[in-house]
Amino acid sequence: MTDLQKLLAQDSVEPTPELVAELSAALRSPDPQVRDAQAYELLDYCIPLMEPELRDWLGQQMAARFTDPQIQARTFAPLILAVLVHHGAYRPAWQAAFARWYPAETDLRGHHPELGWLHAVAHGADLLGALGRCPQADPAPLLELARERLLAPTGHLFDAMEDDRLGRAVALVLTRTELTEQQSVDWLAPIAADFRAGEPGPVPAHASNTMRTLRVLYLLADRGVRAPRQEDGPALALAHAGAVREAVAATLAVCSPYAG
Repeated sequence: MTDLQKLLAQDSVEPTPELVAELSAALRSPDPQVRDAQAYELLDYCIPLMEPELRDWLGQQMAARFTDPQIQARTFAPLILAVLVHHGAYRPAWQAAFARWYPAETDLRGHHPELGWLHAVAHGADLLGALGRCPQADPAPLLELARERLLAPTGHLFDAMEDDRLGRAVALVLTRTELTEQQSVDWLAPIAADFRAGEPGPVPAHASNTMRTLRVLYLLADRGVRAPRQEDGPALALAHAGAVREAVAATLAVCSPYAG
């Protein structure tokens, strides 16, 4: 077995098929030091250096992880797929596997005292945002996928900046100029309907999560959004920023009628 910590200390690492297979397996580890601080970090470094065939193999492995019985294995798959997509690798089957998993995942814990970061919503959002900037991915279904994740019943309140990560991801999708103005706002209609259907009493967790995510989106529609790994660069404008701002504001007004 390779000493992953020793590899991290090296000036360079060659991404051989054997090493990538070992790192892929280590991403399932319940030990956050192995999974997050070692395997993820090394794969993040190695992916730009990989041959296309090895990237494809790794992507297939990660797409299959979405059905893994271990939560940490499922939630680290989208992180690696996001890196792959960022560096130009894309397969429709990866996106399809992600779309089946993301709204259906029920374990939304952010951080676990033994398992470390799980962060299903945030890690999935990172892949959603990467797909949003990927020319091969149709942006319209990504907006619907974000909505499905937000409206999925849950008792978990976002407590680890998931709303920021998901709001940013949606904003990145909305930078795509292929989207019409109507497509940029239509995905919000079922959210407004869900808010209108609310009854007196405690606010459901999914509704609170959705409100906070939309507030992030409103801010980014106004100010622009910076893509991951490009935080020092200029902010990207949403393709139909004005229409998105108005539609988000109208949606939030259903539950926040005090807003101007």
